[in-house]
Amino acid sequence: MLKISTSPGQIWDVDYRSADHIQLNGQPFDWDVVALGNDRFQVLYQGRSYNAELVEADYTSKSIILKINGQRIALEAKDRLDLLLESMGISDASAAKVNELKAPMPGLIVDIRVQPGQAVQKGDALLVLEAMKMENILKAPADGTVGSIRVGLRDSVQKGQVLVQFA
Repeated sequence: MLKISTSPGQIWDVDYRSADHIQLNGQPFDWDVVALGNDRFQVLYQGRSYNAELVEADYTSKSIILKINGQRIALEAKDRLDLLLESMGISDASAAKVNELKAPMPGLIVDIRVQPGQAVQKGDALLVLEAMKMENILKAPADGTVGSIRVGLRDSVQKGQVLVQFA
């Protein structure tokens, strides 16, 4: 099941159990498509013919731009997982920009491994926080650039305190 939406706010439920059995908003969707090459198609639906062209497709964000009979149409798709995440209030979690790294627990900063202006990738070591006689390497939660380091070497920090600000 997919939920397809366009920018003017139209939404369609598409059920595609097989290529031969597609339903649009609970009704059978009977159409014929002929590939013309170079992302161009001829579509026959309800006795009308449409020229369709795939202009752009971003499969990560599930967004597509089509040109149908010369008119550009932007489509966004949400599958069952997207809809479940949205219902749980965590939609667009992967698109969220990370602005800061906070201390996950109280402790002592024993090593600073980055400098302001340095580009980091998700998983790169930023700081080492000693807590309960254990060293915890705090890593970059996403790709970005270090804007400022809000703590110094040997500083005691509290849980939730901002340690690194990203640009």
